[in-house]
Amino acid sequence: MMRIKTPRNARVKRELQKLAPKLVETAKKTLILHGTKTSHVLNSLLKNSVKYSRKNDKVRPFESGGEASLEFFSLKTDCSLFVYGSHSKKRPNNLVLGRTYDHHIYDLVELGIENFKSMQSFSYDKKFAPQMGSKPFFAFIREAFETVDELKHLKEILLDLFRGEVITNLNLAGLDRVYVCTALSANKILFSHCAMRLKKSGTSVPKMELIEVGPSMDMVVRRHRNPDDSLRREAMKTPHELIKKKEKNVVKDAVQGKLGKIYMPDQQVGVVPLANKAKGVKRERREAKMKGEGHKPSPKKQKQDIINNADE
Repeated sequence: MMRIKTPRNARVKRELQKLAPKLVETAKKTLILHGTKTSHVLNSLLKNSVKYSRKNDKVRPFESGGEASLEFFSLKTDCSLFVYGSHSKKRPNNLVLGRTYDHHIYDLVELGIENFKSMQSFSYDKKFAPQMGSKPFFAFIREAFETVDELKHLKEILLDLFRGEVITNLNLAGLDRVYVCTALSANKILFSHCAMRLKKSGTSVPKMELIEVGPSMDMVVRRHRNPDDSLRREAMKTPHELIKKKEKNVVKDAVQGKLGKIYMPDQQVGVVPLANKAKGVKRERREAKMKGEGHKPSPKKQKQDIINNADE
């Protein structure tokens, strides 16, 4: 039976409240682990990562009992994404991508890295290098990412892995990189990283040029495990406080945005009363005066004549 400890002071209580479930969760963090044995390719790929070298011998994804250490590290570091690299004769240059829900394994994808090229092997003008922390584009080429189950699952994990912090506004001038994923077969993709260079095109839309900056590699899907249906429903559940009420006569479109319908009553023009003075009367009188037609108005009496008549 699991023992529940109560916080001893206010500081510990605040730290536990940060780990508690929230209506709007904070940005996801990624835990990067090295296996007991890695290769030069994996060391270059997982460069500048945290290395738990003492307890990683017990980490064995896809095996019963070998995922307890992963769940422990996820709970300890409060990470919902993890990357695990290992190397063996049976599975060389092995990379495991996975996600957790409530600090339990949600899904897994095992990849084999081939034809790896590091960032140092590419020569380009350094002024076009992407800035650190910028939001990337993702381009998935060919229909296999929508039809093949393995590549469709890999696409979901890659988007979740590189999603970063959720933002509401984005400056288009800060978009300077794109990850291109090309499906070579039913279980193999080409993953490359390119910088975007904007050029003048003579129109308001600039011309875009891609410069490969690395890393570049082939990813072969070896094994993958989808989440259980019950666990998926529980993870995708939306709290009642965040459910938006349906707006009547409002439709949201991905291209045109928010669209609405307005219903107006029939206009009964025959019943609408007209004004006493029509706007066109003065214009007609003016035209008639210029043509010399119509009744000429009598001249007004001067004020002096009125005064003389009053004296008499």
